[in-house]
Amino acid sequence: MDTICALVLAAGDGKRMKSRHPKVLCEVLFKPMLRWVTDSIAAAGIDDVCAVVAPDADEVLAVLPKDCATAVQANKLGTGHAVMMAADYLEAHRGGSVLVLNGDAPFVDGETIRQALAEHRKEGNDLTVVTARLEEPFGYGRIIRNEQDGLSAIVEERDADEKTRLVQEVNSGVYWFEVDFLLDALGKLGTDNAQGEYYLTDTVGIAVAEGRPTGIYRAMSPDVILGANSRGELAVLNETARRRVLARHLDAGVNIPFPETVVIDPDTVIGRDTTVLPGCILRGCAIGEGCTVGPYSVLTSVTVGDGAEVAQSTGEGAAIGSGARIGPYARLRPGTVIGDRAKIGNFVEVKNSTIGEGSSAAHLTYLGDSDVGREVNIGCGVVTANYDGKEKLRTVIGDRAFVGCNTNFIAPVSAGAGSIIAAGTTVTDDVPEDALAVGRARQKNREGWAKVHGKYRR
Repeated sequence: MDTICALVLAAGDGKRMKSRHPKVLCEVLFKPMLRWVTDSIAAAGIDDVCAVVAPDADEVLAVLPKDCATAVQANKLGTGHAVMMAADYLEAHRGGSVLVLNGDAPFVDGETIRQALAEHRKEGNDLTVVTARLEEPFGYGRIIRNEQDGLSAIVEERDADEKTRLVQEVNSGVYWFEVDFLLDALGKLGTDNAQGEYYLTDTVGIAVAEGRPTGIYRAMSPDVILGANSRGELAVLNETARRRVLARHLDAGVNIPFPETVVIDPDTVIGRDTTVLPGCILRGCAIGEGCTVGPYSVLTSVTVGDGAEVAQSTGEGAAIGSGARIGPYARLRPGTVIGDRAKIGNFVEVKNSTIGEGSSAAHLTYLGDSDVGREVNIGCGVVTANYDGKEKLRTVIGDRAFVGCNTNFIAPVSAGAGSIIAAGTTVTDDVPEDALAVGRARQKNREGWAKVHGKYRR
């Protein structure tokens, strides 16, 4: 059988991170480290995955791919023990190759996984270890090569002597195994080491002693081994990832003139000639070409059409059309769709609403649960009162309507196409097309009343 699968070790807790949550859920650029790993596995073309998790690991299960198998490691007795817990999964994959890696090493990329497999298959190995060279290798298992420059052993930091600690080639924690060999080797692991644990790295010694073919694939970038055991180290991972993502966008033609304060997550897509200004945070967005985003815009799961501008505004779960202008200081909430060339100006909040092509709400307005047509003018201080205390109700405003300042729509209500709503109106009934609606009390002046009764009488 020429099959491949992957085993992700994800049963660690968050004690060293001073967290109530499992370590693999610590985020790098707003994305759990475990998700980085599973996404890289998918990018390498591996669909069959099993994760070794702790008991009651509902949080971890929530971020795993839906079709990911799981095995439970109740007692933390080392990496070898973690793999033992997935013995049933491995038994079902005899005859194939299995990738084994840690769920807290976010920079293991799909290309490294593919290249290591190619080397593994080319050399006919039972075991191939992915390594990297570090100037400061403290804390990592050292790779010991034999006289033929092949793999001889992996020695953990705690078990290394002074000479071994000088070795700069280290174990990344990423392996390709032939499943049949791995199952056989698991039964031969012992706990004769400084930690009293079952080390997966001891499979190397077993393979060498039995004369089985083993090999090394040295990764192009040492980043593949990077992990974190403290919040400070996690901050280093975030900065490393941030710079890598920015470099990718710059190479693709995105203009980021002052990158020091820009944060873009790895899943955001940005078109060429778009400018991202200082202070922006972009998460899971798809931004078109020739846009201007920022300064100081925070967008999450927002799509932005070509040529749009989003200045000093926030958005979540929204869609912005081509040529639209947003901000400054606008807020787009989930379910919002802004049409092409529309304008949402300063201190305007839009929630679960559709704003038609060419329409404008320039300032100080709340549009919630509304359907606004094309080329509608929304004046200052307009509010759609969408909640009656029991349920959310919608307001509909037709094409080319004109809504004067300080208008309140009491949903459910509609204003027809071409209608005009006078300033200060409270709309409680539907307004027909091309009608004028005036819903305010007639002004009455009482001469001299203020002089007698007013608070600031002269």
